[in-house]
Amino acid sequence: MQSLVTPFGASYYFSSKSLTVEVYQGLVDRGWRRSGTVFYKPDVLRHCCPHYTIRLPAASFTPAKDQRQAVNRWNRFVLGDEYLREAARLHPKSKEEKARQRNTFDLITAVHESEYTNVKRPPEPAHRFEITLEPDTFTPEKYELFHNYQQHVHHEKPSEISENGFKRFLCGSPLRRKTAQKDGKPQPLGSHHQCYRLDGRLIAMAVLDLLPHCVSGVYFIYHADFEKWSFGKLSALRETALALEGGYQYYYMGYYIHSCAKMRYKGEYRPQHVLDPESYEWNPLDGELRTLLDRKTYVSLSRERRRKELSLKDEGLNEPAPDEAGVDDFSDYPLPSASEAGEAIMDGTSLFDLKIPGVMTAEEVENDYELDHQRLQARGRLFEADDLMAWESGDIRDPKSLKGIIAELVACLGADVARQVVVSFS
Repeated sequence: MQSLVTPFGASYYFSSKSLTVEVYQGLVDRGWRRSGTVFYKPDVLRHCCPHYTIRLPAASFTPAKDQRQAVNRWNRFVLGDEYLREAARLHPKSKEEKARQRNTFDLITAVHESEYTNVKRPPEPAHRFEITLEPDTFTPEKYELFHNYQQHVHHEKPSEISENGFKRFLCGSPLRRKTAQKDGKPQPLGSHHQCYRLDGRLIAMAVLDLLPHCVSGVYFIYHADFEKWSFGKLSALRETALALEGGYQYYYMGYYIHSCAKMRYKGEYRPQHVLDPESYEWNPLDGELRTLLDRKTYVSLSRERRRKELSLKDEGLNEPAPDEAGVDDFSDYPLPSASEAGEAIMDGTSLFDLKIPGVMTAEEVENDYELDHQRLQARGRLFEADDLMAWESGDIRDPKSLKGIIAELVACLGADVARQVVVSFS
């Protein structure tokens, strides 16, 4: 465990060999993500390209025209024109069914329409399309697909792609898999691979973290032979449908970087909500928030509203002066640039002195959390922090002391999550 600030921004990270899905749900709702066994929380304020956590309420999602067209085009390819003609003759639809199909788009029906188990037979479809949800274990078949994707889509050199890298990045997650019950139905939880097979061939795969309240997309790969089929849209629609069918409620698409053109597509799945980096409230990605993101690098709606309230109070106005709308005051965050913060961390500055949006202050840790009773593990033995002889002499503002390291971790995790974890030293 340690804090890391680079010239490109700031992040706090830790590694874990085993984590419950409940704990990780709490983490993603505080702006954390994972890459393999490494969990990280970016410093949104100091990052050159701020990473905002976003989520889509699955029940409120209305697919756009191009998204509907993508799944309809894929279904037609899988089924084939000959099948569609014969099926219409052998399995005629009622007038009501035809009218409903013309006038409405049912997401769940659409994403499952061409799956072989749902296809009415005879006749046989042009292709056999199958979807399976599997444990995130390594297989040569999955690695071959990963290798193709990284080489032909991400343009990596073959020498840069390895089995170990694939395993470390996308297999063997530390999240513990289990099956819960949701509305009387089994609900898989933990890390899984959702595999797409066409005529027995693995052509695409989604790496998913299934959490108590969300389907969290980790990574998606597809074979270059199928690049024209808009698999990015197909996977997003299918994962949203999974969130809806499985009772997960939300679909998390990872981080949203407003300044990155390649990330803008995530905002097209509406209604998206953005996690406020300071208050951890969810705000719709429209109107006020979208306008602010167009104008500013760092945006916290809770900060903006506090600033406006203070401005009105100080000036006795009904609305803030026009020239104040774009003024940012980060005096409560010293060293707002990444380079300055990086140098400070290298010189031994504590995160409590540096300050990161959404991270507990030293006073909050001291007053609201029983740090002395933090559970630790070393050499297979469980104990509490104050069982250590050197604990009392430590200072939470000293990032090199054990107490400082634990205090910074608690501050970044948040009190609710920190109470559920055991910090292991090995």
